[in-house]
Amino acid sequence: MRTSGTGRDSSEMLRLRKPTAADGPAITRLIATCTPLDPNSAYCNLLQCTHFADFCIVAECNGQIVGWVSGYRPPTEPDSFFVWQVAVAKAARGKRLAQRMIKALLDRTPVEDTTHLITTVTDDNIPSWALFNGLARAWGVPLTRSAVFERDAHFGGAHATEWLARIGPLPSRHSKSTLPESKSGDLTR
Repeated sequence: MRTSGTGRDSSEMLRLRKPTAADGPAITRLIATCTPLDPNSAYCNLLQCTHFADFCIVAECNGQIVGWVSGYRPPTEPDSFFVWQVAVAKAARGKRLAQRMIKALLDRTPVEDTTHLITTVTDDNIPSWALFNGLARAWGVPLTRSAVFERDAHFGGAHATEWLARIGPLPSRHSKSTLPESKSGDLTR
């Protein structure tokens, strides 16, 4: 899928596509530059690029990977789509790239019947809350949140509480793909 340029230079072409194993090293490097993301192992990223390619997307600009969204359909909630990580290179931020990648993922056949978008976010991750609140507003659906993995009970005090953000029920496929422009953040999760 090609979209118009990413902003400043009309010669920049942005391509949203499924990842391949060859993308693994670039995705690992991108995630490492996007704090506060947890750095997965290179092997984990390779599995996402292969076994879960239908549920992940890369944004490529002039041959460079500038965006990554990974996700999956939880076996216990097959009508939901879980967004695992969102990473956008610093140079590509502020262009609603994260929203565009998530919309493109939800338009794919394996997830087009999704009723809810879910993710986990720590309280202090302002860009992620802006992204997911912005998607909920644009779709005109509620976002609810509840503690899912608690600091002391689940992380032994070593990590902040992760809050489950649940967006939905989602609008039809057509409505998801025509998100209006908004001012929500597009940074990292």
